[in-house]
Amino acid sequence: MTIATTCQLGPNGPTVSALGIGTWAWGDSLYWTYGQDYDEAQLQTTFATAIAAGVSFFDTAEIYGLGESERILGRCLQQGDQPAQIATKYFPIPWRFGSKAVQKALDQSLERLQRQSIELYQVHWPPAFLLGQTKILKTLAAAYKRGQIQAIGVSNYNARQLRQAHALLAEQGVPLAVNQVQYSLLERRIETNGSLAAARELGVTILAYCPLAQGLLTGKYRPDADSRPTGARKINPQFRSQALEKLQPLLDQLAALGDRYDRTIPQVALNWLIAQGNVIPIPGAKSPAQAQDNAGALGWQLSPEDVASLAQLSSGGRSLAAAAH
Repeated sequence: MTIATTCQLGPNGPTVSALGIGTWAWGDSLYWTYGQDYDEAQLQTTFATAIAAGVSFFDTAEIYGLGESERILGRCLQQGDQPAQIATKYFPIPWRFGSKAVQKALDQSLERLQRQSIELYQVHWPPAFLLGQTKILKTLAAAYKRGQIQAIGVSNYNARQLRQAHALLAEQGVPLAVNQVQYSLLERRIETNGSLAAARELGVTILAYCPLAQGLLTGKYRPDADSRPTGARKINPQFRSQALEKLQPLLDQLAALGDRYDRTIPQVALNWLIAQGNVIPIPGAKSPAQAQDNAGALGWQLSPEDVASLAQLSSGGRSLAAAAH
């Protein structure tokens, strides 16, 4: 059986790698530890490693590092000749709902990325008012028709908001391609709150952010170990010993499946998401080793029985807050 390593965004959007890399940590020294534990030189190597391993889809946002993530990614794009697919996000705040403000934000993101066009542009959070959403999406539809954007997406939208955005874009003759939401074995609310069902009904691709639960699903953090996360994650109660003890049965099963398939714990957790269909995980990567490990989630697949066993074991999993995403 041939295992797909690419995925189309929405019903007729661009084709991207079936696994991406989230770049929230690139240039961010508030939540993450950019400039202390890693720097741009390391991120340049991380980018090249991901591309070489077949992961060529990178997700960023204007708010990540206050634009620094986009700038770093833009410089990475200039260093190599391998094609990469880029997604970024517009952050909607009330004084930026006008068409000129939205267009300016897009132009500035493109300038930082050193690109004339990008594969995907997303609304980072749903605007508080319908009028704001209408103006934003009309502006993005015009940019789509001009070729600045190859696909339009949203992020953190619930089922009602997703249907609303889909309908508003349809009035402009433009498809809605993506909803980027938190989704992992530890965060499965989209399966029960209607968001995943609405996306499937509308042909909208799910981009799964925090697919490794900010490191909880890597096996790196265990209750009997001294290893603790860096940066703002240190105060996250989910990394405390008592919480990690509750997580251990799931990690043990991930490890057992990793042994069976000759894969790592993160690769199994990411492959479980890919197995859901039309879901693209976008784990973060701050080092070449992480990028290489992430790529190992591609090119194979868990059996339906193993997918179901992980789903059953994690069905009582706790929700991991999206924090500053």
